[in-house]
This record gives sequence, structure tokens and C-alpha cells, in this order.
Amino acid sequence: MEQVSLEQNIASDAGFSKPLAGGELRLHEFPSRIFRNKRFLRVWVPPGYAQPENSGRRYPVFYLNDGQNLFESSTSFTGIEWQVGGTAGRMIEQQLIPPMIFVGIDNARAERLKEYLPYRSLNPPVLRPRGDKFPEFLLREVMPFVEKRYRLARGPENTALGGSSLGGLISLYVILAVPGVFGYALLESPSLWVANRRILRDCRGFRDWPQKIFVGIGTREAGRDDKDLQTVENVHELERTLLRSGLDDRRLRVEIADGATHSESAWAARLPDALRFFFAKDQLVTRNL
Repeated sequence: MEQVSLEQNIASDAGFSKPLAGGELRLHEFPSRIFRNKRFLRVWVPPGYAQPENSGRRYPVFYLNDGQNLFESSTSFTGIEWQVGGTAGRMIEQQLIPPMIFVGIDNARAERLKEYLPYRSLNPPVLRPRGDKFPEFLLREVMPFVEKRYRLARGPENTALGGSSLGGLISLYVILAVPGVFGYALLESPSLWVANRRILRDCRGFRDWPQKIFVGIGTREAGRDDKDLQTVENVHELERTLLRSGLDDRRLRVEIADGATHSESAWAARLPDALRFFFAKDQLVTRNL
């Protein structure tokens, strides 16, 4: 009964909740002292999470940037979402991945560029970036907030991080800044070109990579032949760096999608492959307390 009451309190703590793909999507208003602003955290819990018989289970967690674009087309910037809830719900039902929790971290809208850029940049023009604070924001604010309210399995083997575009760039930056925290990294169409490709230089010599990394890119990301080629080449350079550091095909998947664009629909299409690569063979099992 005590655990059921706790679940009810968590549900009421959410500003909004709704059924989604067999699970439940909960919205929490989240103030940040580090960035001095507010946003929503969008937490999708899998089917059966709140049932009394599952009160002793702890679940792997996947943190994803640009939370507005993950679960519902009505909140997505482009009107198209990643279909995270639908994809996860279907794959959990088919036992392709374990039951797990997804946390969408909303971007800060007008401040998105500053928060997702860890370096000064002339293109896009951001001379006072704040992305260097994003690892602290994630580890000191977002993760403790979620861990306090949800039953998470701990350790890098149960913790994933990802994002797309600049959200992919800042995810890669976090991996470099706080090694050993995340066991899985999803980098969709990462903006590796920012600040004259500095993130690629920073990756050289780094060795403490997550257990598995999935990088997705399309061949028509920029819409111009020369830029499209350079975008793909940037991913190939990252791939070469990761291979030199010891990752093999069991730990690294690079998917280059012919004709795919820089869009939520492309990232949604590759999400099942990423989830299967990360979790299907690992057979992560939610465990009892």
C-alpha cells in the first residue's frame, strides 16, 4: 500500500499525464538553477509501471534532448515527432527491448542554441554559449529529479543519453565531459561541423567511451551536394576515431541512410534500429529491490 501511495503522489506531482502507447506520459515542470529558467521534463513510463505487482521493479532509463519533439506531434516544432512512446511500447510488447523509462528534456526554446553549443561559434553566431554547463545541468539537476520520482536501475549499463542535430552535439559533449555515466549514446544527425569541427578534435585521444554508440545520418541532410558530402564525411571521421579507440561492430553502429534528410521523420525511422542495437542482445531485465 505504501508503494501504491508513492506512485499516486508521483502521478499527482506531474502537471499533466495521459495514456500513451500502453504506457503513460507525464509532464513535470522543471526549474533549473544552473540555467535560471524553466522547462518541462516529459517522462514516459512503460506499460504496467504503476501496477502494485511491479512496485519492486527498477527500470533502465533513456534521457533524450529536445523533449518537445519526441512523443507528440502537437508539441513538436515541425509537427512531426520521433514516436518514442509508440516505438518503445511496440518493442516492449514484442519483447525486443526490456520495459524502460524515457525522459524527454525540453529545450529552452529561445535559449536552445546557447544551451546546446559548448563552444563559441561564428556559424551559427553564438559568442556566449552555455553548453559547457549542460553536463552539470544534467547530472546535478535533471537526473536527481528523475531518480527521486521514478524507480530507476542505476549504473551506466542501465542509462542512455541521446539527441539529434545540436541535441546530438551536446550529447556527445556530455559523454566527453562526464565519462562513465552513460552506457549508451544515440547521436542522430549530430552537428559535428559547429566551431570548425572542434568536437571531432576533442574526441581524438578519448578512450572512456560508452558501451554502445549509435550514429545516424542521412545523405541529404543539408540539401546541397557539397555540404551533404561534408556532413557524411564528418560522421565517417567520428567513426574512424571511435574505431581507433577500440570500438568494434558490437559496440558501434553507424547508419548512413540514403536520401534521408535532417528531420524528425528520419530520426523516428532509425529509432527502432538504435533501440534494438542497444538493448535487445543485452537482455536487460528489470530487477526486484
